[in-house]
Amino acid sequence: MTSFRSTQPAQNSMQTPSFTTKAHLSRRSFLRGAGALVALPWLEAMVPALATRAQAAEAMRAPRRFVAINHGLGIHGPFLFPKEEGAGYALTPYLEPLGEVRSQFSLISGLSHEEQNGANGHTSELTWLTGAKHPGLPGFRNSISIDQLLIEKLNPDTRFLSLLLNTSGSDSMSWSANGVNLPAETSPAKVFQMLFVNGTAADVQNQVRGLQRGRSVLDTVRAQAKDFERDLGARDREKLDQYFTGVRELEGRLKAGEAWAVKPKPSVAVKAPVDVADRTDVIARTRLLHELIVLALQTDSTRFITLKASGMNAVPKIEGVSSDWHNLSHHGLDEKKIDELKLIERAEFVEIARLLGSLKAAGEGGGTLLDHTVVLAGSNLGNASSHSWRDLPVLLAGGGFRHGNHVVAGGAGTQNARLANLFVQIARHLGAPVPHFGSSTGDSVKGLASA
Repeated sequence: MTSFRSTQPAQNSMQTPSFTTKAHLSRRSFLRGAGALVALPWLEAMVPALATRAQAAEAMRAPRRFVAINHGLGIHGPFLFPKEEGAGYALTPYLEPLGEVRSQFSLISGLSHEEQNGANGHTSELTWLTGAKHPGLPGFRNSISIDQLLIEKLNPDTRFLSLLLNTSGSDSMSWSANGVNLPAETSPAKVFQMLFVNGTAADVQNQVRGLQRGRSVLDTVRAQAKDFERDLGARDREKLDQYFTGVRELEGRLKAGEAWAVKPKPSVAVKAPVDVADRTDVIARTRLLHELIVLALQTDSTRFITLKASGMNAVPKIEGVSSDWHNLSHHGLDEKKIDELKLIERAEFVEIARLLGSLKAAGEGGGTLLDHTVVLAGSNLGNASSHSWRDLPVLLAGGGFRHGNHVVAGGAGTQNARLANLFVQIARHLGAPVPHFGSSTGDSVKGLASA
């Protein structure tokens, strides 16, 4: 991955007499030159000169990040899961491309969410990051996704709270606290512009005015709602209080948005990507989005990213594949179909390996970007041919866990352990005080530990 540069004047704490001569740079320090602003990477000078031991430890800590990638048409288990448990497993056909980062990831088997039978065989995709039961059936309402809960708990100080991506559509893997699906972006060119291209002064002012108008509308609505609050029953007042909480949170985001709107975006030393016009060239589209994921994290533009790696009812542009991808996923153990499916899914794992390799190659604070980013990749289907939502494929990489193992977290089928337990473990590992999540029955999965 090409390196980045960015901008904003470095701050020096040496403005008053002191017994130390160490300069203190802001965690968001920038260089200014030739009309450009370039963000600095993490430097030791960003630790306060007279910091306490606890303050220094916190300042030295790299940002906590989370990336989740879901492959909606499943992953063929026999080509993924090793027969051996622990560290001495033989690399399977899908894990072979990840050989160089073997020590940086764990493959976890024996996990699933509870009661994922829903409106059809693919609706479990709606709940991969939430764990809500019976997706799509009458009365179903989704719950908050783990990435959005982490944002609530960790309150990241970044230009974008999250970056939501989709290889071929506008829906995302992320859901609000009210069970609303958050929109995704599919165009790498638009994502690059959003992250790194500064608008004109007029554009910035228009953006600020729009944010201010949003805040004024919220103020008006809240004032009107308070007028009839006294006439409501207890349950309605509780609902209204929840509404006000949401309004306050949104006001805070709008206020933060105003501050970020007038700050220059980081400048990266790469060309803007050109969108892939051929929608069947799914690997090329995926690669561009993966490259943007690395740039977004490297510039600290966001710390939470989800990617919906959608399949298709078409023939993907992959050498040797001549059949509809969705049809191949319903192979019914037909060897010819499985052979073609293997070409598609192995190509996906090559891209996952490329992503992890790029994160590993990016140095940060005495480690790497991969060391400081939890990457979760998998699928909501354990057996796409039968639409089974049990025995899910789960690959967890980076983020400071003790990796290099095939972790058997639970038994097969109905003896699966809860995937939601892994979400609780990830949250706590990142510093978010989450007592439980979804259908969790514990705070960790057996065999997975922090480094």
